Amino acid sequence: MSAYLLRHASLLGETVADVRIADGVITEIGTDLDPGADTVVDAEGLIALPGLVDLHTHLREPGREDSETVETGTRSAAAGGFTCVHAMANTDPVADTAGVVEQVWRLGREHGWCDVAPVGAVTVGLDGERLAELGAMADSAAGVRVFSDDGRCVSDAVLMRRALEYVKAFDGVIAQHAQEPRLTEGAQMNEGELSGRLGLTGWPAVAEEAIIARDVLLAEHVGSRLHVCHLSTRGSVEIVRWAKSRGVDVTAEVTPHHLLLTDALAATYDPRYKVNPPLRTADDVAALREALAEGVIDIVATDHAPHPSEDKECEWAAAAFGMTGLETALSVVQHTMVDTGLLDWAGVAERMSATPARIGRVAAHGRPLAVGEPANVVLYDPAASRTIDPRDAVSRSRNIPYAGLELPGRVVATFLRGRPTVLDGALVQEVAA
Repeated sequence: MSAYLLRHASLLGETVADVRIADGVITEIGTDLDPGADTVVDAEGLIALPGLVDLHTHLREPGREDSETVETGTRSAAAGGFTCVHAMANTDPVADTAGVVEQVWRLGREHGWCDVAPVGAVTVGLDGERLAELGAMADSAAGVRVFSDDGRCVSDAVLMRRALEYVKAFDGVIAQHAQEPRLTEGAQMNEGELSGRLGLTGWPAVAEEAIIARDVLLAEHVGSRLHVCHLSTRGSVEIVRWAKSRGVDVTAEVTPHHLLLTDALAATYDPRYKVNPPLRTADDVAALREALAEGVIDIVATDHAPHPSEDKECEWAAAAFGMTGLETALSVVQHTMVDTGLLDWAGVAERMSATPARIGRVAAHGRPLAVGEPANVVLYDPAASRTIDPRDAVSRSRNIPYAGLELPGRVVATFLRGRPTVLDGALVQEVAA
């Protein structure tokens, strides 16, 4: 394996140093190191961060390879600075058995441009009627530790309690898609004055908040870990804040699109802006940013949800929910959190690498930039800017919500265990893992 010297990198935006990586680890950090035979990467003006970890990615394989595959999705992830993604369970067949999660895990090992940690379904077929093979998935080669019916809520309180109790045996976590189904039947966008004016069925904030309130109480009752997916309302923030004040073992995530976009975009009837949970109000966006800065919301997760063009380029009511997000996540976080003074780069590393790795129990990721640590590193140029063009996407799908927007920053290089997957802003090899 080649050795690389990252010359004059700004570690977490704080200290400028040279970083030598060889044999999959960081071997030396210092000033003006002798490159020897190493390949020198000019990192002047670049921020060095630990490789990003996404706790919420839809890779679609098996079953919807027209949207994305493990290979194309992890290429997209590498282009965005990610070295590990958690692949959600709503595939076809559903990842509700040891066999399916091992299939996804092996696809990641064989074709992945980053590590792939499969997420197991909570219930069989995501149907919410009986628990899936949680223990078997945990004991499988994939070593599943995160379980979610994402896309659907585990709405049955008894079933949710049993799931929370079950995963305690192997230090697992239930990641809940908080959506009371009876309150959101036929919902198309955020419920409010605008939905009434547009004639679109509203998705009320209380449908999210009621499930979160129930589940933090259940998690407290049984002493288990709960993770809340894609938090989207001010009320949800306050419930999580209250739960943490009581010592409940709850974590929460926010997506980049919920940090930037509002429900006003639904007035265009452009299906690019149709997502679940829906884009909310400007007040909600402000609350989410503040909560992420404070640590009430623990992490940023992309909820990368690719769809083929025919599922998005249609009338709003018929369009699929979801947006892609892996390639733009770091730029959106810079724009909404760093450039606004809410977070520094160390805070970004904590929320996009260290903490998601801890929640997902992927021990080799989210490590500090220090000698002896795995060389999972991203080099990022915060001074760059780009106008987002879906035609430039690495993902197989083009349902990106930022088309035409100018966003800051560019991923210049990504290293997975010392091996470059991206150099000079371009993918560099066929298989990185």
